[in-house]
Amino acid sequence: MGIDIKIAVIGLGYVGLPLARLLATKHPVVGFDINHARVNSLQSGIDTTLEIDDATLQKVLLKKSDTSIGLFCTTVLEDIADCNYYIITVPTPVDKNNRPDLTPLYKSSETVGKVLKKGDIVIYESTVYPGVTEEECVPVLEKVSGLRFNVDFFAGYSPERINPGDKEHTVEKILKVTSGSTPEIGQKVNELYQTVITAGTYLAPTIKVAEAAKVIENSQRDINIAFVNELAKIFNLMDIDTHAVLEAAGTKWNFLPFKPGLVGGHCIGVDPYYLAQRAQEFGYHPEIILAGRRLNDSMGDYVASQVVKLMIKKGIVVNGAKLLMLGITFKENCPDVRNTKIVDVITALTDYGITVSIYDPWANPAEVQHEYQLTTSTDLPHHKFDALVLGVAHQEFLNLDLSQLQNNNSLLYDVKGVLGNEVDGRL
Repeated sequence: MGIDIKIAVIGLGYVGLPLARLLATKHPVVGFDINHARVNSLQSGIDTTLEIDDATLQKVLLKKSDTSIGLFCTTVLEDIADCNYYIITVPTPVDKNNRPDLTPLYKSSETVGKVLKKGDIVIYESTVYPGVTEEECVPVLEKVSGLRFNVDFFAGYSPERINPGDKEHTVEKILKVTSGSTPEIGQKVNELYQTVITAGTYLAPTIKVAEAAKVIENSQRDINIAFVNELAKIFNLMDIDTHAVLEAAGTKWNFLPFKPGLVGGHCIGVDPYYLAQRAQEFGYHPEIILAGRRLNDSMGDYVASQVVKLMIKKGIVVNGAKLLMLGITFKENCPDVRNTKIVDVITALTDYGITVSIYDPWANPAEVQHEYQLTTSTDLPHHKFDALVLGVAHQEFLNLDLSQLQNNNSLLYDVKGVLGNEVDGRL
């Protein structure tokens, strides 16, 4: 690769920041985000998502005037005007009807279109359905810039594989799928990522193949979890320990080790809807994909009903009972609360007349309040509850003496199946 490479990473969240930081070890990188508070925090050397430790971030940070290898974060459009690679890493959520919301992609494409120049390459990392890059994003780039696709500028797609909170499988250690809008651009995109991805790269033949590969990764996982969630419902009716069944079945070499649980977050609980939407546009109704989504989306209500049933069996008066939910993030040891299904459990429990308190040392209370209008605490309560529900397997909870939160007849329910056999129930 030439020495004239300058990269802009658009969107500095859970995906964009780790990528920008990694690229900044070999290239000049400008990180762009519209969130002023986020950019100010990063430029001061602090990552509130906790994906990058402060010392590691501070090693690559540059001041605006510095054009050497490293990272400068900004909200100013002009600061990315002299870049020649633009990597877009914005979220791709669904709306309240589970339809893909491409608004962040459209807006970020408009942003890049304003500074796009001849010869520039725009790479998308956001998870999408096949066709979004070339059929939805590229027309925006063309319209805003006035340039012609594959003549004046080019595109690539390299799906993110970030696992929030995972300090072992970091971005450079996960094999990277790459693609380009022409064979030559595919090679250029691949070579760019090869400069920093130690696990290696895989150059897909087309952008659509790369898009499809990403969206089926999480759809496959969603369907497998839906299967074991259905098993949990069946075996609970039979009074059989689901985890014991899975452990026994897991002794076979090719049995897949999935566990029942709540499927939230910004990937597994969202991406299948993108594939389903695209399939329906082609006149095909995806039976298995949507069945898996329906089952997994039903698990919040199911957990709440199981908790209430066990409370009644223990003689606990449900209406007015005080319950402590341990954790509200979508996964353990991570502050990410996007699309967390713990909220579904809390909503259902509240409908039963239960007073729910939430303790999560990882979650930002202001963010939870903004997203879900729920009050959380990062401090351990000092009183006892009629019921405890372990919703997230944070390390702090595994080391916690739960007896200090229980009265003589408290219920303990383990959503994650990590507390051993002393619980009253588990998923």
